Amino acid sequence: MQGFFENQYLSYKKNHIKNLLALAKADGHMHEKEIALLFKLGKKYNLKEWQVQNLIDSEEKYEVDIPNNHNDKMNLLYDLILMVYADEKVEKREIEFCEGVAKKFGLKKDIVQLLLKVFDRGLPPSPDEWDDLRKDAKNKYALK
Repeated sequence: MQGFFENQYLSYKKNHIKNLLALAKADGHMHEKEIALLFKLGKKYNLKEWQVQNLIDSEEKYEVDIPNNHNDKMNLLYDLILMVYADEKVEKREIEFCEGVAKKFGLKKDIVQLLLKVFDRGLPPSPDEWDDLRKDAKNKYALK
């Protein structure tokens, strides 16, 4: 039997994947590389393949669930930018989606352009660079 906190953490991980699905499904279809990334990230968050598949197969229209703290928000933006690059085509609607998410997170939409440059062609920054970016985002990109 799962305890309360285990259940809350599972819910958090599923919500993270649902947030990515909201972007992936925004154009009405998902590219096979986007699906592959969802499974890879699901594995990273210790979700079972069937759990990720159930989320993908769901007819539910996913809305962005806003994480509680800055680091979780930035980690979601990190994965959203990976999703933008997953099919090797950066589309305007994907950028607009990410800008909308940033605004919901209390960040200037300019953070998305910065992240697109940093993740040039889908290659993420090193862990040290990412830590610096997260800190800078809190100071330089917060909506006042």
